[in-house]
Amino acid sequence: MRKPVVALVGRPNVGKSTLFNRLVGEPMAIVDDTPGTTRDRLFGEAEWVGREFDVIDTGGIDPASGRSDPLSIGSAEYVRQIREQAVLAVQEADAVLFLVDAQSGVTPADREVAEILRRSQKMVNGNLTPPIFLVVNKADSANLRMQAGEFYELGIGDPYTISAAHGTETGDLLDALVAALPTFEEDEDPDSIKIALVGKPNVGKSSLLNRLVGEERAIVSPIAGTTRDAVDTKIDYEGLPVTLIDTAGIRRRGHIEPGVEKYSVIRSMRAIERADVSLLMIDATTGITAQDAHIAGFIQEAWKSTVVLVNKWDLVEKDNYTMNQYTERIRQDLKFMPYVPILFISAKSGQRVDQVLPLAVKVQEERIARLSTSQINRILQAAQDNHAATSRSGRSLHIYYGTQVRSDPPTFMVFVNDPKLAHFTYIRYLENQFRKEYAFTGTPIRFVLKARR
Repeated sequence: MRKPVVALVGRPNVGKSTLFNRLVGEPMAIVDDTPGTTRDRLFGEAEWVGREFDVIDTGGIDPASGRSDPLSIGSAEYVRQIREQAVLAVQEADAVLFLVDAQSGVTPADREVAEILRRSQKMVNGNLTPPIFLVVNKADSANLRMQAGEFYELGIGDPYTISAAHGTETGDLLDALVAALPTFEEDEDPDSIKIALVGKPNVGKSSLLNRLVGEERAIVSPIAGTTRDAVDTKIDYEGLPVTLIDTAGIRRRGHIEPGVEKYSVIRSMRAIERADVSLLMIDATTGITAQDAHIAGFIQEAWKSTVVLVNKWDLVEKDNYTMNQYTERIRQDLKFMPYVPILFISAKSGQRVDQVLPLAVKVQEERIARLSTSQINRILQAAQDNHAATSRSGRSLHIYYGTQVRSDPPTFMVFVNDPKLAHFTYIRYLENQFRKEYAFTGTPIRFVLKARR
């Protein structure tokens, strides 16, 4: 069951990153007084009164465009960027937090964003969707909170005065937010292998989907998700029910600026949450990019399995070393996922497309594999014999025994003398020893260390 998505929208320097950090509970976003500060991370998970939701910061647009006033909206290019950003927020999010600055008052940029948000909402069952909350940030004094009434002119509704930096009055805002978030039903077909096609726009997701569906010739039915979700396609592959989750058609290439481009992965994130296996598609003509690595990071953090597909391979000039060079580059940029298989394909010509579903099904089988307790403890004992954990403060980590407590993904409970003595490098070493015994191709494996009483 996927979690609702909440988008933080507003002009630069209104405190979106500060509120983002407060909601997710850690400094994932870089906070700086300079408008348009770039962040490395875009998504985070938040929870309030037992309700979990995902948060996305839509920062990264610098409206200055050579002008002296960074809050000006006079640049035609900036108008287009902010319009694309705000429209995408309404289309893809389940709720929007529209941030303004109490200290600056209403600005032309605020009016522009408000107009876009209002026009983009839809009426569903008598309610405007998605709900938009007007958040007047930096209201650090009683006087600023009293002046927040001027923001009524934006036509968004009652303002919520907060201080993201200090956490003032954020509780009332979050109470109203979680009350407005939708609840999504569990998947109707738990037996189906769910395979998501994810990646940047224009990497060939639609072409691959059409090729896979056309070759299998076994479409059961197209199933629409929620109004803002991608469309699922169910097929039968060698007697196995498979659900292909398509995230294609987000935007045409060249229509979104780099700052807004990061926002395109909302659908990818949702697909990843629902999927068992994600097919991460990379454009061979451009090579792997930071955005590809971001999406791979989302897959890993969701503990999902992965196959990397390098598409448009037919358009690359090749020699005997080209494929190895591409593979080495991908391995380097995705070094946090050394277990993923890489397949070079052409969705347009059909080159190696016949290998995609067999590989995805194999990865899914690896995902639900289970090792016997005796097998696990034999691996753990050999690992300790070959390389004991480094001593800390006169004490060394000692492993007593382990067992697999779940699959999907494979999760191992390891009982030790003190979990605090385990360095992450030793956990990585243990993972490597397990993969020598059983590869778990394309699948992350998780270790949970527990002190034995």
